[in-house]
Amino acid sequence: MRSMHIDCSMGAAGDMLTAALLELLPDAEREGFADSFNSLGIPGVIMTAEPSVKYGISGTHVRMTVNGEEEDGHIHHHSGGHVHHNIGDIERIVSGLSGISREVRKEIMEVYSIIAAAESRAHGVPVTEVHFHEVGMMDAIADVTAVCMLMDRIGADRVTAFPLNVGSGTVRSAHGVLPVPAPATAFILEGIPYQAGDIESELCTPTGAALLKHFVTEFREMPLMTVEAEGFGMGTKDLERANCVKITLGETQ
Repeated sequence: MRSMHIDCSMGAAGDMLTAALLELLPDAEREGFADSFNSLGIPGVIMTAEPSVKYGISGTHVRMTVNGEEEDGHIHHHSGGHVHHNIGDIERIVSGLSGISREVRKEIMEVYSIIAAAESRAHGVPVTEVHFHEVGMMDAIADVTAVCMLMDRIGADRVTAFPLNVGSGTVRSAHGVLPVPAPATAFILEGIPYQAGDIESELCTPTGAALLKHFVTEFREMPLMTVEAEGFGMGTKDLERANCVKITLGETQ
């Protein structure tokens, strides 16, 4: 059985998952992925992938810019002073993407619906009234789209993940200082085993949590596997340990 195992012992974010999955592709496909992704038509979004080394570990860092502006992946939705959108706008953007299958579009909206439902609970408003800050929303659409495309290309029959490390301490948002995990992330993680760990930082974003919830079938130690490839997706932060997601692809019984 073609299996995938995600080591998220240093958390998970959309860009880290994208980068780790990208490393699992054959070289020829990997080199052309950014170009094919950038031709999809996500408004203002440009993806670049570059080598990254943390604590002696070589991997890939994926950067998503929206009209030249980069979201750090840890700023929460609903910030003021910018254009805002709702779930209907997201559906229109996803339905307008070119060059992806109906199944991948369906996966994208299922993941984003998890995020929207959690934001709805966190703010006490209906899903239709949740407003997303434009840069953060486009960045999340880009990450979710890239991960769904890559998962479709890789075609794992089974996805497992090591129990998640969400970090500890607090995170600053448009609404003030929030505990880690932030409320929306905590709602997404209901039913998923996770720990706080000893690193004072937000290690798991709502996007990362929603992608894991959608794709992972079981949270456990890595199963016995004949390994085909490993990918390391590097985060933006420099922490006490290597800030990366490791994904292993191979065959299991």
